[in-house]
Amino acid sequence: MSNGVVVVVAIVILVGLFSMQHYGTDRVGWLFAPIVLLWFLLIGGIGAFNIWKYDHTVLKAFSPVYVYRFLRRGGWSALGGIMLSITGTEALFADLSHFPVLVVQIAFTVVVFPCLLLAYSGQAAYLMKNKDHVSDAFYRSIPEDIYWPMFIIATAAACVASQATISATFSIIKQALAHGCFPRVKVVHTSRQFLGQIYIPDINWILMILCISVTAGFKNQSQIGNAYGTAVVIVMLVTTFLMILIMLLVWRCHWILVLIFTVLSLLVECTYLSSVLLKVDQGGWVPLVIAAAFLIIMYVWHYGTLKRYEFEMHSKVSMAWILGLGPSLGLVRVPGIGLVYTELARGVPHIFSHFITNLPAIHSVVVFVCVKYLPVYTVPQDERFLVKRIGPKSFHMFRCVARYGYKDLHKKDDEFEKMLFDSLFLFVRLESMMEGCSDSDEYSLYGQQTERSADFLSTNNNGNTFSANLEPSTSSNDSIVPIKSPSRIRSSGQTSSQTEVDEMEFLNSCRDAGVVHILGNTVVRARSDSKLVKKIAINYIYAFLRKICRENSVIFNVPHESLLNVGQVFYV
Repeated sequence: MSNGVVVVVAIVILVGLFSMQHYGTDRVGWLFAPIVLLWFLLIGGIGAFNIWKYDHTVLKAFSPVYVYRFLRRGGWSALGGIMLSITGTEALFADLSHFPVLVVQIAFTVVVFPCLLLAYSGQAAYLMKNKDHVSDAFYRSIPEDIYWPMFIIATAAACVASQATISATFSIIKQALAHGCFPRVKVVHTSRQFLGQIYIPDINWILMILCISVTAGFKNQSQIGNAYGTAVVIVMLVTTFLMILIMLLVWRCHWILVLIFTVLSLLVECTYLSSVLLKVDQGGWVPLVIAAAFLIIMYVWHYGTLKRYEFEMHSKVSMAWILGLGPSLGLVRVPGIGLVYTELARGVPHIFSHFITNLPAIHSVVVFVCVKYLPVYTVPQDERFLVKRIGPKSFHMFRCVARYGYKDLHKKDDEFEKMLFDSLFLFVRLESMMEGCSDSDEYSLYGQQTERSADFLSTNNNGNTFSANLEPSTSSNDSIVPIKSPSRIRSSGQTSSQTEVDEMEFLNSCRDAGVVHILGNTVVRARSDSKLVKKIAINYIYAFLRKICRENSVIFNVPHESLLNVGQVFYV
């Protein structure tokens, strides 16, 4: 077949491979695993057959003496090509979040490693008797009876080999998202058992475009090999440096052990690195350019996001300022409920003061909504909301923290408003109960929830906090005070029922008047006296990333007809 036909076939296969990713790692793995297992067993078996048939003395290559002789004869320049013999195997360890650690260890130790050793040793044994077949040693070494079945399996295995890199890319992007180092993208969790089994549609299609560009752009296979080898060596080198930090800071290993690991690892990896760097101009520049582009994106996004969060933290409004405004907050209180979304679980966000400073009115009821994502599969709906009153009752201000598991994030919560208001009404009823029974022994101290240990609990001033599983708290130190027997409290008749009914009617009338979702839109800009590089990074790159990433209204599933964006500019 001509090179053009081969490229077209490869592109079609790549498109099909990336189109299957949305089914999840489990299903794709079950589909591809038999092909990969059969591939390794066949190349291992063929290698053992060639060693037995042609020359078993090639097994001497495992001796370090022959390695030394090879390098002394000038084999150093060939290390770049030798590096390709292990490329792809390192991606197994990038999939630790997709598969159990023990499974990866067994697969590499029992199947991958011995089969690769047998395969390459068998090709070496074949070449000892057929030195003219160097350019096509693999297919030439296959026995004629199984040539075509092996050709089909090799083609399928070549496609499947990209799966490890794809799933590893998803894991890396997810970790970057968790650290605030990558623009917000949609993450779909495809497994109930493994948190790391995810699918990221945007990254999947970007990766497909890059793969097709590389496949169609390179002139020959050697350039692709040089690019792959350069990427793998640099990944191994970076992993070694990170491992050194873990040994020093996390494991607290003795410095002698760290020194031995560093010397042995860098001796091997720097030797390979010095070899592949000679081929940077022959295709090795591609992974360096791609890595540099992603590094710039991640650094700029992290810098801009960090500055924006610091601005919101340092400019949040004190409760004393709110109390000084009085029950009307110094403005006209119009009918309705305003849901103010904020990333802060403590304090009053700056967006609120900015809003009431520029507008002459505020809603009769204000609820600060903070959405927190927990590292669990799902949060039961009756435990999803934490509610707390801010300020005196006459202010009608509340805080609501909505907690979601990693699977809940991708469900359209069409009844979000209804569940929020149900929790709010339940909070009002429980608050009235506890006020009526504050001197009784019907409740007991359950435990302390400090602001630092529970980020999803609100903090400022006196108030009541409760989870929707009937765990209210009252007092200034955010103690959780669960009610042991709500029925006995109701039967005691010592509740402020009239106050409860009045506030419930007031909340219902405000909800009927309309609900408005208020989101902040903080724009980060570079100061006029900033350097040119900073202006380009903030005013153009970061601004562009903010435009293309997922908006908060999409993440929170806010209806557009009741959305109000409040803009503010912050200069760094």
